[in-house]
Amino acid sequence: MSLANLDRSKGHGLKGYEMNGDDSKQRTPNAHAPNVHGSNAHGSKGHLLYLALGFPPAAKSCAYRMKEVANLAVERGWRVTVVNLDEEAWLREFGVDRSLAAQVHPSVRQVLLPLHRKDFDPDLQRYSWFRARHTARWLKIRRRIEKLPFPEPVWGLYRAPLERALERVHREDPVDLVMVSPAPYVTMAAAWRLHRRHGVPYVVDFRDGWSVDVIGGGEAFARDSPRGRWDSRVVRDASRCWFVNEPIKDFYADRYPDAADRLRVVRNGWDLHSAPAISSSDPGGEPGLRFTFLGNLKLPYPEFLNLVEAWKRARAADPALQEATLDFYGYIGASYASGANAYAKTIGEHASFGVRYHGPVPRAEVAKVYDESDALVLALPGGRFMTSGKVYEYMASGLPVVSVHAYEHGAADTLDGYPMWARPPGLDVDALEKAFVDAAAMARSATVRQRVAGRAHAERFERRRQLEPPISELEELVTQGRAR
Repeated sequence: MSLANLDRSKGHGLKGYEMNGDDSKQRTPNAHAPNVHGSNAHGSKGHLLYLALGFPPAAKSCAYRMKEVANLAVERGWRVTVVNLDEEAWLREFGVDRSLAAQVHPSVRQVLLPLHRKDFDPDLQRYSWFRARHTARWLKIRRRIEKLPFPEPVWGLYRAPLERALERVHREDPVDLVMVSPAPYVTMAAAWRLHRRHGVPYVVDFRDGWSVDVIGGGEAFARDSPRGRWDSRVVRDASRCWFVNEPIKDFYADRYPDAADRLRVVRNGWDLHSAPAISSSDPGGEPGLRFTFLGNLKLPYPEFLNLVEAWKRARAADPALQEATLDFYGYIGASYASGANAYAKTIGEHASFGVRYHGPVPRAEVAKVYDESDALVLALPGGRFMTSGKVYEYMASGLPVVSVHAYEHGAADTLDGYPMWARPPGLDVDALEKAFVDAAAMARSATVRQRVAGRAHAERFERRRQLEPPISELEELVTQGRAR
């Protein structure tokens, strides 16, 4: 069986285990597709195996970074094979975005694994008697079982199928470098095993970081815990580890001083096609300002209630806001809970105050949402370890930005110097109310020059500018490895 059999364009999945029923099922790929060439075919810089669960068409925020890593690697001469879950898996979770998938370079090969979350199974006919009658107990036992192969709930059972997938790819077309992009963190075990068995170097794009609690701050687990031992061995043997900001990288450098010289900051960024055009004329001060939140709403619920209450007060107190709207775009919860939770209920209860929820937005329409907005609401959990990819897009829009997050926050470091930033001193209602009023004033008086200055502040965070230097370094790693 050749790797070409697994080509996404043929519509076949890797022979693996489908975890959506009581019994595992195997899918057999087409046995008649042609083979692929070896690792140095066509003058390639090498074969990059990209283990990226969440790659397009998955409608996840990590997909933007994953897509650009794969595209840029292909453009620089790599042969790229992406290992991802199949479309059904993502339909069960956050959904799919085919407009995002259309932006993937046609030379990127995808191996799609039919691994589906059993706890998200919508077919009640497949439920066992025990699950149907004792759902909470079933889930508790399930979580224990999931952590047996690898200490991560939900994803631990994926370890063996992922390891087999990487072995098969390497057997059909020898791999020069593995890039793994957790979460889920079980993906690191597969990359580590390929390295131990075949000497294939790997790079971990942690994005955030496993052993650091990016929401609460500090250590997420001890070094001598099961997760800590895995984290330690993966970092020890990695050729490089990427992180999205300095605080997370510094945390890992303190935790693993022997690996400090192999740790890199590779920020998130914004994509050129997602930024709106900046008008050539100043705004006319029309009524009906549109405040917009776009992203995955994860703000703690008590702080979300403060946000809504602050909006109500600001709308009542400021004439500029009396006809304004507060529009939420994106995901509010996953799978069966998407759009059906306390956040969505609160939004619905405040419709008379101009608060509205519009659902997810395809990537191809993001620029349009920004173009129709007058100000943006950056609502984020966490503190100094949290940055969020959306902050870069927000700045590239050149619009006023209202911060709804801790004062000491990774996003605040990025926004520092942005010319239209409404930064409240806290998350209490009074502070947020003033921030909305300030942002409304900015939106009504903003000039083209100010918006251009905002875009200029964001220029250095354009995604390709962030990715090109570290990807160039990967080429050096492979060259050095071949020489050795």
